[in-house]
Amino acid sequence: MKKVLSLITSLCVFAACSQEKSTDKPKEAKASTILLADPTIFYNNGVYYLYGTTSGDFPNGEGFQVYTSSDLKDWKGPVGAQSGLALKKGDAFGDKGFWAPQILEYQNKFYMFYTANENIAFATSSSPLGPFKNESKEPIIKTGNQIDPFIFIDEDGKKYLYHVRLTNGNRIFAAEINDDFQSIKPETLTECISGTLPWENTQNVSWPVTEGPTVIKHNGLYYMIYSANDFRNIDYAVGYATSKSPLGPWEKAEDSPIISRKNTKQNGIGHGDVFWDKNNKMHYVLHTHYSESGVSPRKAGMISIEFKDGKIVADPASFQFLKIN
Repeated sequence: MKKVLSLITSLCVFAACSQEKSTDKPKEAKASTILLADPTIFYNNGVYYLYGTTSGDFPNGEGFQVYTSSDLKDWKGPVGAQSGLALKKGDAFGDKGFWAPQILEYQNKFYMFYTANENIAFATSSSPLGPFKNESKEPIIKTGNQIDPFIFIDEDGKKYLYHVRLTNGNRIFAAEINDDFQSIKPETLTECISGTLPWENTQNVSWPVTEGPTVIKHNGLYYMIYSANDFRNIDYAVGYATSKSPLGPWEKAEDSPIISRKNTKQNGIGHGDVFWDKNNKMHYVLHTHYSESGVSPRKAGMISIEFKDGKIVADPASFQFLKIN
């Protein structure tokens, strides 16, 4: 469990991706449903790889599991290189709180960017199954606390690290990151999004939460998809903002939230990642509460999204949970 540094730190930890407790697991758990929070799906050579914050009996202080599928319907796993783990504690930075991974392929290597010890780090591997390792075992940003990394590489080759800083709320920031991914360019650090709208803070808490950023570019415009509210809140939901620059300013979409319990009938739905399937159809993988009465362990699911007239639109009827074959 995390050490309690202060009341504020405690609040922000819970508002982010707090460690799942198996004691919270409702008895009616379905063994076939994959129990992962903050999920991401990476597609490579005909195979879909699913990663996320461990959300069940397996402690998320041990690393990251990975599941595979060829059709997004039947999943196998965990099948990571080290007893189901793609990244194992001890092989890279951190010894607790392994949250919210992102996978990308860059210069013939696979990179995993992730949170541990409330800081952001990365590890590399020759395979999406791992083992992912980083001998330096150092965080990318060495001051403060930050979570939920997302790397965006623009058409001009510039690289940006979007992340959540734990400062008077969970606030989304961005900074240009150096080509070796070891550090950011501090002069570019810019705040992007904070929880200021009614849908982003339905409980009117003093520590508003915006987190889980994903950034994509479409027709010259940058889109940031993010989640808002405490993840334990049934109103946890997904919205988006747009910008003409990767560092903002960002304009929040009037049609947000685009994914919520109101259109999916799923409590606590959000915090995921965009991916394209083998037919180039766009989807958003995310998590939900376990049930109407229990938050944890959170369940992994996906929903189809698309661009329509410059807006991101979700198809609630397409929502499905991800299940092990």
